[in-house]
Amino acid sequence: MRDWQPFLGLPLWVWLFIFPTILAAFCLLYRKPAERLLTPVWRVLDRIYLGAGVVAACFMVTILLLIIGQMISRWSSVTFSGSTEYAGYAMAATSFLAMAHALTRGAHIRVSIFLNMNRFLGFWLDALAMWIAAITATYFARYAIKTNVLSKLLNDRTQGQDFVPEWLLSFFSMFANAPSKWAQIWAETGSEWVYTPVWLPQLPMSIGTVLLAVAIWDYLTRLLVTRQSSIISEAVE
Repeated sequence: MRDWQPFLGLPLWVWLFIFPTILAAFCLLYRKPAERLLTPVWRVLDRIYLGAGVVAACFMVTILLLIIGQMISRWSSVTFSGSTEYAGYAMAATSFLAMAHALTRGAHIRVSIFLNMNRFLGFWLDALAMWIAAITATYFARYAIKTNVLSKLLNDRTQGQDFVPEWLLSFFSMFANAPSKWAQIWAETGSEWVYTPVWLPQLPMSIGTVLLAVAIWDYLTRLLVTRQSSIISEAVE
């Protein structure tokens, strides 16, 4: 963990792993206060997961529209440059943004053969599995963000034929800069189309993995407070 730089005076791994684990222990030992404290947070997070699922569904519709656009371009003998790359970006965004919402709907594969042996053993095995999954997902999210930042630093560009307008890059750059720099960003923005920087299609990956990590920590605290899993698969008839 040598590259886990300090954040607000503490190493980043303390914020990402130690404090959430302490919160989980608090939920285990003090169920009623934890429930009163976290219930409003749970409601907000449920809306965020649902919103991410809606955005993922929109990207899925985008894939359909791109396929239709490719068909029309072939019929009309018009070149649709970058359509394959755009479809790949939309597919990646669909997959990553839907992960947290899929978890809340029980769509992820969970091996429950040992969880059904008895209630006591099932609770502790489920809690242990959720904690390990939360640690793993947090690692994944951290390095997904690091990959995004590295692509930005290297100014890595796509090797395909896809282009994006400069104003779109300026829009997303605003979130990574202080408001005092926004005027300068837009003053330097042109009207040209440029090769897609790799960090742009990587953004949904970073956002999706962060949401997944938050969702697993979230559902771990719910499990420890309520003593039953909140991840229930939808019945398919």
